[in-house]
Amino acid sequence: MTTSTVPDLNSVVITPTASRLRRRPARSSVLIGLFLIVVCVVMLVPVIWTAASVTKPTDVAFLNPPVFSYHPTLKAFVDLWQTTYFYKYLINTLVVAVISTVLALVIGLPAAYALSRFGSWISPVLLILALIFRALPRFAVVLPMYDLSRAIGVYDTTYAVAIALVAINQPFSIWLLRNFFAEIPRQLDGAAMIDGCTRWQMLRKIMIPLMGPGIITAGIFIFLFAFQEYMTALILTDVEARTVPVFIATQLGQTLPMLQQAGAAALLLTLPVIAFAFIAQKYLVAGLSSGSVKG
Repeated sequence: MTTSTVPDLNSVVITPTASRLRRRPARSSVLIGLFLIVVCVVMLVPVIWTAASVTKPTDVAFLNPPVFSYHPTLKAFVDLWQTTYFYKYLINTLVVAVISTVLALVIGLPAAYALSRFGSWISPVLLILALIFRALPRFAVVLPMYDLSRAIGVYDTTYAVAIALVAINQPFSIWLLRNFFAEIPRQLDGAAMIDGCTRWQMLRKIMIPLMGPGIITAGIFIFLFAFQEYMTALILTDVEARTVPVFIATQLGQTLPMLQQAGAAALLLTLPVIAFAFIAQKYLVAGLSSGSVKG
């Protein structure tokens, strides 16, 4: 004889249906997506406004209230290339950025490796001092460099600006690269030394190949810092080594055509950076996430 049991209604727990559970994450994803779109639009407003100003005819480019109905023109870009030395300033900017990036990586890799492997009290002290140096006001660092460049005869040269930027950005590159080195197991060092490798051979043959994402990430940041640097280039250059940011500053406050040329130069300086960031985003994300696992 079987007996049927009646479930206790007080013990029954009512849970949301599966469809409702799926709806909640979808709704939150939509809200997060809308929020990110709004943030991106707000951040892009200056770029969009500059693009609109430089593609308007000069007589309506800076009217208040602004004019939104106009025939686009590229005259500001044509005048920028034909009536100024913008191409020369762009070459100077690229030369400074490339030299400073290469030198910062050449110096930063062995320094970061040493700070990540030798765990005495000296390593954190040096890292803190590097961070303090990076946080100093730019004038406190660049003005002595101005006097030094004048004294040794390298003022208004691209390599003087590049070396100054290496000194300024080196603490950042060391901090970043040191985190990547700290993530690599120390057992690899011991195994390589047992096989007869010196520290330099181990750094060159083992550590640097494993540091691909870290080197690319650090190089991208250092290049972008140097490519957009204004204060250092302003103080250490005059005519021959002038960079694009300095040129843009000289155009401000002038005639309306020159102001439009400054806007065109700003766009030509900004768009490659945006494109470069989009192309290299996978390296930036992968590099930063892997380098932050250990500190």
